[in-house]
Amino acid sequence: MFTPEMLESVKKVEATRDARMGMEPRRMTAEEKDALLKEFHPDYREDGFVEIKIGPNKGQKVPAELGHLLHSNSRLLTDKVDLSKVDYETDVLVIGGGGAGASAAIEAHEAGADVMIVTKLRIGDANTMMAEGGIQAADKENDSPVQHYLDAFGGGHFAARPELLKRLVMEAPDAIQWLNKLGVMFDKDEEGNMVTTHGGGTSRKRMHACKDYSGAEIMRTLRDEVINRGIPVVEFTSAVELIKDEKGQVAGAVLLNMETEDYMVAKAKTVIIATGGAGRLHYQNFPTSNHYGATADGLVLGYRAGAPLLYQDTIQYHPTGVAYPAQIYGALVTEKVRSLGAMLVNAEGEAFMHPLETRDVAAASIIRECTDRHKGVETPLGSGVWLDTPMIEKLGGEGTIEKRIPAMLRMYMNYDIDMRKVPILVYPTLHYQNGGLEIGGDGFTKAISNLLVAGEAVGGIHGRNRLMGNSLLDIIVFGRNAGKAAAARAKEVELGTMSLSHIEKYAEELKEGGVESDDVSPLLLPKYARHER
Repeated sequence: MFTPEMLESVKKVEATRDARMGMEPRRMTAEEKDALLKEFHPDYREDGFVEIKIGPNKGQKVPAELGHLLHSNSRLLTDKVDLSKVDYETDVLVIGGGGAGASAAIEAHEAGADVMIVTKLRIGDANTMMAEGGIQAADKENDSPVQHYLDAFGGGHFAARPELLKRLVMEAPDAIQWLNKLGVMFDKDEEGNMVTTHGGGTSRKRMHACKDYSGAEIMRTLRDEVINRGIPVVEFTSAVELIKDEKGQVAGAVLLNMETEDYMVAKAKTVIIATGGAGRLHYQNFPTSNHYGATADGLVLGYRAGAPLLYQDTIQYHPTGVAYPAQIYGALVTEKVRSLGAMLVNAEGEAFMHPLETRDVAAASIIRECTDRHKGVETPLGSGVWLDTPMIEKLGGEGTIEKRIPAMLRMYMNYDIDMRKVPILVYPTLHYQNGGLEIGGDGFTKAISNLLVAGEAVGGIHGRNRLMGNSLLDIIVFGRNAGKAAAARAKEVELGTMSLSHIEKYAEELKEGGVESDDVSPLLLPKYARHER
């Protein structure tokens, strides 16, 4: 349970709870938010970034850990692969078995294309599974895609690519209906109407959820659909390099069996990168809510082949990761906990920010409270602030937590912490890759023919900050569109001679740029993997 010092702080939280129930902390002004972010958000720490030395984004900054991978060579410089020996041949090759990859594969298959998924773990082992809070869609009478657009555009610091964000919000209601028809068990009232709630930065209640395991339920449904359709899935196999032809168009990928370490060649008329995030790179030594395989592989593959990045310097640190106990340090505490009424308070029991500020503002506020104001609660791994979860039951009645966020309740009960009776300790955790490979509104990269990107590996959909519920939405909207577009393009593609000459060119550029490294990329698994390659 808690240390004696923590228990003393809990008493202060309990003593101020009734007074806080009747108040609402004011929202910060735009000027206050900007000042807060510049001083305390990790994206503004100069020592956390390096300059990219080569490639389309040369001269721009990137997180140091990702920069190291971009400045590493391909393992195929020394491990030679015979491209004439083709192990797999398909119309559409989907790299990644999460929500975006599965959605793409389903729609490509529906369009009549031959499609296969390759994934380095199992299908469903992805950040999609880890998502808890819900998925946004403006499908109620008091809402509209325009309002959704305005919320997301402002929340992303007005940096989202308009053509991408427009597609996201306009196709959101259809995405919900598509999932519903596939069998996703959304929260509904007694009359069968979907229950929606607020999230940080939203002006309307448009969050559709499956209790607090929304991502797991969506991934379960998509996985079942992939399997039921008989779509080939090659598991425990990583894409380690894209293949191009003499025309410069993508022609497939070199695959690595993660168990046998054998290489295979997959020839494809179109390729969809759906490799997810980068949390397991642990930028600036932050803990992460991400799954084990989230090591930015797709960004490395695309960049080495010549595809530019966009907003690669912006990362989302979810404000409420577990700060205690140590066994689940960094695990996600869904924003839904705050949307149900739990308030962030410091060691003195003081509310220090409005409960529904955007994620970047909330994260920076917590960091300020712990590092500058010294009002955090000390833990064995650092410090944190309280998320006053008993407020949920006071506001919604007894049983609300068990009904609305049962996974959270079970997670904490495993460590003898009953969040219905005591607050929980949180601190920002590395959560989402805002930046990624640049695409057009059709999902294709702008530099490489027949290469598409979907999901968290895309940059530009959310701008420089993402609102809760828009990531589950983007994997569906852009995953589906990528699958449809890839299937259509595959009908007209004629591939030439396959080549890996771009990796040799990349190695030469590294030398010319004065970059020396004995490491190889993509990383594939975290540095602390039991069998690191």
